[in-house]
Amino acid sequence: MRRTVGLVAFLIAIATIASVPALGQRGGSGQRIGSSGGQRGVPPGGRRGAPPPGARRGGPSATASRIEQRFYTLEATNEDMEYAVFVSSKIDLKKPAPLVIGLHGLGTPPAVWLGRITDAAERAGYIVAAPTGYSLTGWYGANDSGRPVGDTNVGALSEKDVLNVLDLMRAEFNIDERRIYLAGHSMGGAGALFLGIKHKQLWAAVSASAPAIRSNLHTPAELEQATDMPFILIHGDKDTAVPVEQTREWAAKMKALKMTYQYVELGGGTHSSTLDDGAPHTFRFFDKHVKPPR
Repeated sequence: MRRTVGLVAFLIAIATIASVPALGQRGGSGQRIGSSGGQRGVPPGGRRGAPPPGARRGGPSATASRIEQRFYTLEATNEDMEYAVFVSSKIDLKKPAPLVIGLHGLGTPPAVWLGRITDAAERAGYIVAAPTGYSLTGWYGANDSGRPVGDTNVGALSEKDVLNVLDLMRAEFNIDERRIYLAGHSMGGAGALFLGIKHKQLWAAVSASAPAIRSNLHTPAELEQATDMPFILIHGDKDTAVPVEQTREWAAKMKALKMTYQYVELGGGTHSSTLDDGAPHTFRFFDKHVKPPR
């Protein structure tokens, strides 16, 4: 128990250092908002369209200024949920486009997380949408009910928020239904494993970077439910927050199950740097995998 609590505290510390609050506006379903206000997990301030502050390597990706912050109302709680959207300039809006649903790490606002990978998404030619997951510590359902907020089942709402954002993107853009992908880092990596398996019918492939999956809640045996799903796992061998040995176990299970998978272990990679350095690997992997026609 002490080890689990310590891991969570360490991940929160890393997320706090690596990010600062994103912009804070309120609005209705799927809107691009310019007025000030606030919503769950994101203090108010700033202006829409500005580069998300606090990304690594001296600033956000060069293309991060094109991130758009959106809000919609979560009916279950009547709260405004933030999500961030990036559209590569290579996208032809008249043609079906590939979509990545990206899951942020613990405590990191979606626009800040997305700002770390937009250059890779731009080069690869993808749309990326990053939901809040109801709470910045919601775990996307991968941590059972998650951290309680009153009597709220945060885990279930976190999962629901991800699926809602997927629906919003399908409604707004001409999305290629055979090229919808799921990716996440740290807490988001745990969410990618969990939701990738649970909702395997949705995704063409899944990427989990430095996944902080709880070994007391989930084991690689769960992969037996999704042996047809292509996975890429990415981890730095100098990660002191999430043991690389844990991801190696998931990769070994994928190999034993003869799954389509790729395991990328980044020499010298830390918990934080794996997000930036792993993103190009993720998009190259996604390029190779399209859902078969029904």
